[in-house]
Amino acid sequence: MSNGAKSTADRTFSTGAHVSRRAFLGGTLASGLLSAAPLTALAQESNTVTKTARRINTPLPAIGLGTFLTFDALPGQSRAHLAEVMRRFWAAGGRVIDTSPLYGMGEVNVGDFAAALGIGDRLFITNKVWSTGEFLGDDSHARRSLDVSMQRLWRERIDVMQCHSLVNADVVVPLLNAWKAEGKIGHVGVSHHEPDYFSALARWVQRDDIDVVQVHYSIHTRQAEERILPAAAERGIAVLVNMPFEKARLFSIVAGRALPDFAREIGAENWAQFFLKWVVSHPAVTCALPATSNPEHLSQNMGALRGPLPDREMRARMVRYMESMPGFATLAAMPPYPNKQYTGVITRAQRALRKHQQ
Repeated sequence: MSNGAKSTADRTFSTGAHVSRRAFLGGTLASGLLSAAPLTALAQESNTVTKTARRINTPLPAIGLGTFLTFDALPGQSRAHLAEVMRRFWAAGGRVIDTSPLYGMGEVNVGDFAAALGIGDRLFITNKVWSTGEFLGDDSHARRSLDVSMQRLWRERIDVMQCHSLVNADVVVPLLNAWKAEGKIGHVGVSHHEPDYFSALARWVQRDDIDVVQVHYSIHTRQAEERILPAAAERGIAVLVNMPFEKARLFSIVAGRALPDFAREIGAENWAQFFLKWVVSHPAVTCALPATSNPEHLSQNMGALRGPLPDREMRARMVRYMESMPGFATLAAMPPYPNKQYTGVITRAQRALRKHQQ
């Protein structure tokens, strides 16, 4: 771990944060997908791990929910499993949900399920803008994107808006700061998931124009420790983590293996919690964003919000253990999402494109 990541002056770590219960509100989905949810299940659990950063100044549960591919669906498909993911997420103490207009039906489904549960204004929504405009300096696409996102999510204000993958960042980031001043968004962020762009991402963190950075970080991919995490910690910038499971490839590495005995020391009951506790125990990390469409996997993920987190020595031990496993060093060469199938509008479009290319 980088020595610079030891700065915790702008980070707090605590347990016991509790979001007050919200009365269950009926909605367009309540009579169907969510009708079986007992009212008591919508009260969030207490004693969860929360973290914050000076730039956001809001304690957040350290495990959130990503929606890429997982919350995408073709119109007419069953969405009951996604509704249950959302219900369990809230009941387990979840608050942070990350989505994007590029995630197919992701925004629509997040908005629908949150409204049906009556929690739309209680969630901490982190969203994105991917915009180039009609010409250099044009911001009309970005403004339309914000309007559509607010309609889909049924929100008057987005908690965090990020420049997606640094696309057109020199135009988009100043626009996001303008939206923040106007009260349309709460915080300004930038994001990327590819290590080749980490240097550019670090430069934006060091420019002090943002409140949040979203970056790819896992027990396998640790390059963010070199510049991004130390710079964020120094400046009080919140860190959201994408791909903590390496697009499910980490689970292929450990398939059929029992957890090491020392996992009990950090309260990890399954491999998902092992990997997530490692991520969120870094002092600079605010929230990890594992994505899932499986309610049981969601429950496993949210278990990482409880119990102790690994200290520096334990984190190093966890890395050494994973590095001893066959295939871990070459994980990045593995196909993503092994043994998973997603059938949303993104997958349909990608298949059509491949067909045209043949």
